[in-house]
Amino acid sequence: MRPENGSRIGLFVGSLLLAVLAGLLGTESTHADDKAKVTLQIVDWNSIVARIAAHKGKIVVLDAWSTSCPPCMKEFPNLVKMNAKYGGKQVVCMSLSCDYAGIKNKPPEFYRERVMKFLEKEQSTFENLMASDEAEVVFDNLKIASIPAVFVYGKDGKLAKCFNNDNATTDEEGFSYADVSKFVEDLLKK
Repeated sequence: MRPENGSRIGLFVGSLLLAVLAGLLGTESTHADDKAKVTLQIVDWNSIVARIAAHKGKIVVLDAWSTSCPPCMKEFPNLVKMNAKYGGKQVVCMSLSCDYAGIKNKPPEFYRERVMKFLEKEQSTFENLMASDEAEVVFDNLKIASIPAVFVYGKDGKLAKCFNNDNATTDEEGFSYADVSKFVEDLLKK
């Protein structure tokens, strides 16, 4: 073998090794990649119902929340944790932003940026929806007085339990995600 062939082979092998290493490094997940996975779709009430129904056969956990609700934002990371624990298997986690208040000069799109900023901060990579109907209409449809509220739908697609603080008179009487998690775990055993 001539010396020039050996250096060509060495150059080829070195280039191949660099290409393989670059490919391996490129597959690492970064925080920026996680942010890219966060989505938000503005949908009407019928679409919300259809999205829940589309997951029949799985347990669906729907968290109704708003960026103007401090208790909602405090509890939201627990939905992200629940999704990390159960999501994609037998449980589907979804969030429903109720930020739109029905103000004519502030349509749902007006709230998109602040809702997305919060979802990205929380790394909410599951299905995130924002109601295009004003919050009061959504509350009426959900049969709740206010948020936060978490709805758990059984594998049959029917509402199994609504967790809310409508009847709570103190913080201690309100629900927590520990309650939601226990309920979901019980449903998974059935």
